[in-house]
Amino acid sequence: MDPATVALFTATALAIAISPGPGIFYVAARTLAGGRSEGLASSFGTGLGGLVHVAAGAIGVSALVMASAEAFTVLKLAGAVYLVWLGIKAIREARRPFEATAVTTGTARAFREGIVVEALNPKTAAFFLAFLPQFVDPAAAPVWLQFLLLGLISVTLNTAVDVVVALLASRARSIAVGRPALLRRLRAAAGGLIATLGLALLFARRPASL
Repeated sequence: MDPATVALFTATALAIAISPGPGIFYVAARTLAGGRSEGLASSFGTGLGGLVHVAAGAIGVSALVMASAEAFTVLKLAGAVYLVWLGIKAIREARRPFEATAVTTGTARAFREGIVVEALNPKTAAFFLAFLPQFVDPAAAPVWLQFLLLGLISVTLNTAVDVVVALLASRARSIAVGRPALLRRLRAAAGGLIATLGLALLFARRPASL
């Protein structure tokens, strides 16, 4: 691929990655609810979930999903329900002492849930299908290989930004640890934010151009 094209794509993808969006809000909320380790785990989980969309886009599965209104709706509903369920669970756990929820949370679960959240997000599939092809040159190399390369760059940048967000949110959470009432409110608010992201996903529409 043309190095100038790759550089332009990287700069554009970075600008998009640092723009506040559902992914950043989810990681921040997850960190506030479960701490730095869970926030970092969810960051890498959403990154792997993003790679699912990249691979699917490279082989054409995402295009089929976006072209079918029924498939898009099923994926959207599954992702929305899952996020709402995670949010409600986080709110319920926030009402219990932190020590009582320690055994029910963990980095492994946060990682798995991050994968599912991103893999079930049709807006991510729409983003890759609408954004990446603009930088693909059919004459330069196999299209699927270019799609994978650009997708990997985008996911790497998104994950790096999510890691930074998790560290910043962890700092805010550490300040509240010595104030149990404030920490409970932060954890409950984080659960509410996760559930809200799920409700917002219900209103996602299938792009008309796809």
